[in-house]
Amino acid sequence: MPHQMAHTSRSFDHDLKETTSLFLAMGALVGEQVAHAMRALIEGDSMLASQVIEQDSQVNQMEMQVDEHVLLLLARRQPAARDLRYVMAISKGVVDIERIGDEATKIAHMAKQVAADNHNTYCHHEVQHLSNQVRLMLHSALMSFENLQAEQAFEVMRDDGSVDFEYQSAVRALMTYVMADARQVTQVMNLMWVLRALERIGDHARNLAELVIYISSGTDVRHSDFHTVKQAVDAAKDS
Repeated sequence: MPHQMAHTSRSFDHDLKETTSLFLAMGALVGEQVAHAMRALIEGDSMLASQVIEQDSQVNQMEMQVDEHVLLLLARRQPAARDLRYVMAISKGVVDIERIGDEATKIAHMAKQVAADNHNTYCHHEVQHLSNQVRLMLHSALMSFENLQAEQAFEVMRDDGSVDFEYQSAVRALMTYVMADARQVTQVMNLMWVLRALERIGDHARNLAELVIYISSGTDVRHSDFHTVKQAVDAAKDS
């Protein structure tokens, strides 16, 4: 019996590792999508934007593969306690990753439109800074998931506040440009959509970070204040 239990445990570990690898690979892919979509926008590269859009189907396929892996893990292995939290977190997190891919695809479509409308770099510095912050957030969220680092995840959640502040500042700056030169209204409105997409990517990165804290502590920290989240992180560290 002990031999059989050990074999089952090894099988579960193998299946879980395979699922995690696919999940993280999907996260890396959408991270590349965001980076390439922003480069396409800033450089007016319509071909690169098209490549980002074409990758959307690959992201969707990976989402379905992760979903299938999760269902098999639940049906065959019937995990309990922390293992169950981990599997359920992947099930929820894959939705956020897929939506990040959707937002990157929106930016790529906007990049193609901007390139078709005689690309210029007017106001692009307003979106580039937010893009850098959001991409770092996403990278940190995925790293915290890979290493199950609740403290790193907590920092990602804190960073979401600065991203929201940067988003509002960029919107105000773009509105100032419009008031100064009404001829740029179309360009500015396009960039407003890009800013909104980036802000949503930040929200999804925060969601991933919340899931890491849930795995580590067993506490659902969605809609919680930072004091409650910090308590959960400290509890995870002490356990």
